Amino acid sequence: MMLLNLLEETRYEKVPVKIYNTDSEASLDVAKRIATIIKQKQAEDKTAVLGLATGVSPIKVYKELIRLHKEEGLSFKNVVTFNLDEYYPIQPNSAQSYVRFMKEQLFDHIDIDMANVNIPDGTLAEQDIAAFCMAYEQKINSYGGIDVQILGIGRTGHIGFNEPGSAPNSGTRLVTLNDLTRRDASKDFGGKENVPTKAITMGVGTIFKAREIILMAWNGKKASIIKKAIEGVISPDIPATYLQNSDNVEFVIDRDASVELTRFNTPWLVKDCVWDDMLIKKAVTWLAKTLNKPILKLTESDYNNNGMAQLATQFGPVYNINISIFNNIQHTITGWPGGKFNADDSQRPERANPQVKRSIVFSPHPDDDVISMGGTFIRLADQGHEVHVAYQTSGNTAVWDDEMLRYVEFAMDFARSQSQDATYLEGLYKSMTAFLKTKAPNQSDTEAIRTVKGLIRKGEAIAGARLAGLKDQRIHFMDLPFYDRSKTEKNVSFEDDIQQTMQLLQEIKPHQIFAAGDFADPHGTHKVCFEIMLEAFNRLRQIEHWTKDCWIWLYRGAWHEFEIHEIEMAVPLSPQEVLRKRLAIFKHQSQKDIPVFPGDDAREFWVRAEDRTQETARLYNQLGLAEYEAIEAFVRWKFD
Repeated sequence: MMLLNLLEETRYEKVPVKIYNTDSEASLDVAKRIATIIKQKQAEDKTAVLGLATGVSPIKVYKELIRLHKEEGLSFKNVVTFNLDEYYPIQPNSAQSYVRFMKEQLFDHIDIDMANVNIPDGTLAEQDIAAFCMAYEQKINSYGGIDVQILGIGRTGHIGFNEPGSAPNSGTRLVTLNDLTRRDASKDFGGKENVPTKAITMGVGTIFKAREIILMAWNGKKASIIKKAIEGVISPDIPATYLQNSDNVEFVIDRDASVELTRFNTPWLVKDCVWDDMLIKKAVTWLAKTLNKPILKLTESDYNNNGMAQLATQFGPVYNINISIFNNIQHTITGWPGGKFNADDSQRPERANPQVKRSIVFSPHPDDDVISMGGTFIRLADQGHEVHVAYQTSGNTAVWDDEMLRYVEFAMDFARSQSQDATYLEGLYKSMTAFLKTKAPNQSDTEAIRTVKGLIRKGEAIAGARLAGLKDQRIHFMDLPFYDRSKTEKNVSFEDDIQQTMQLLQEIKPHQIFAAGDFADPHGTHKVCFEIMLEAFNRLRQIEHWTKDCWIWLYRGAWHEFEIHEIEMAVPLSPQEVLRKRLAIFKHQSQKDIPVFPGDDAREFWVRAEDRTQETARLYNQLGLAEYEAIEAFVRWKFD
């Protein structure tokens, strides 16, 4: 019976899937499976042939293999490896080369014979690549093929560098990289313009020949492409779907990467559910959006025809369910994000008291506050609350070099216009331009350049916060040390960042904290900043009484919004407030028109922000709620 239930739950899934609570647990298991193959081959006096991948996905696997070697005596002397791919052209000692990656992450720490290591050569003359690729294939075949091939998956659905359009029988070859793949790599290279346009990769056909294939994916950023790869139609547009034709493949993913699979995202379609309030809300809003009907117009037939008969039977009649969910969503809407004083707040998301709240907005970068929640920011200030903003990092990496030089030129011209000696500035300008001429991709800027870039963003942030209505003394620049430190150190400590955050929180003693819950930002900074803030707050919860009456609200920014069923506070914006928010975003001139790290969205940040909040308003209206110009959405952080 359990097997039948599992088969029913996974009926949309076309490949075997193993799901772990965390990527660490999954990586330990994958490493154990690889170690078992190595030991079996050793016992048979044979060579173990491993197909290896690069990127974030296998790092913890390699870390565990190193531990097994150093602590449990696992030997790699009988191991031959073939790597999936390499950028072209690239030097092996380049910081971004996969040769260097593999040495740093694995080979330099184990007893493998480097003569047994095979990685595509990014230094070849282009006319020699075809012969090299043929020899690469022949060498794999000479060892009897690959015993186990590990894979990651890119957001285009590529495996190796087999981009959309790759053939299922393709072999090792030179390929042109997809624009999204290059954008995803832009941080490593210091900008997309520095990312190679080509790569040498094993083909899909080569991968298919492996006796065992393990595809790994971690975190919510991969959830969408994982669903397509596992449940979608086989298509050259998503090369990972070809793996559905293999009898030897298994997808190994963590919980976050699994959330869009049917059995988790819309479980009512595949099984009977244990219905709680959140799941009912999710199902009803899904049904309304799927049928493009207001919630109050959903019928018994709508429920029965879309996998929700159990819900209708258990909690019906359905009109009562509809009214309950409609009221729940309606009560998320508030024009009083700080609470409405001396009012019945039982139907509002925030507390009515105290009348004046101390609120702090934590902004990972200097523009996240106005981009993500500028309208709410403005409303809190206009309604008389004591609003603070804390800019957690300088954001100095996101300023173009020529923009930085323009400010130094202005400083020189201003000094001269005031009959001041500009000799120092002229020397500084000369040293900056000399450095930039020889600056390597992703090389850290000099301290002086970082300072100027940081001051540019500081000035913009002050202008934006002032426009939102903040007083200067409530604008805090934290410049958390991890931000610059992480550019030069691999093992970064966050203790001083945490202590600094604790100190600021103790000074303000807020009733409300607004923090970025948008962990999909391409820099990773949002997640780090949130974890620092949360650790600081959790420590204070043990010693500070005011924390018991402090709520944390999460906002999302330019990348994507909360789902409707997740939203707990929806702040509607008037057309005038949308315009005022736009003007606050415009103060961040260094981030217009094309920011240094735009992610995979070509729109300007202010356009993304308006489109996102207007889409949320449209969805509320589609569900039968009032029609607003825009809505900013928040979710309250729940403590265990």
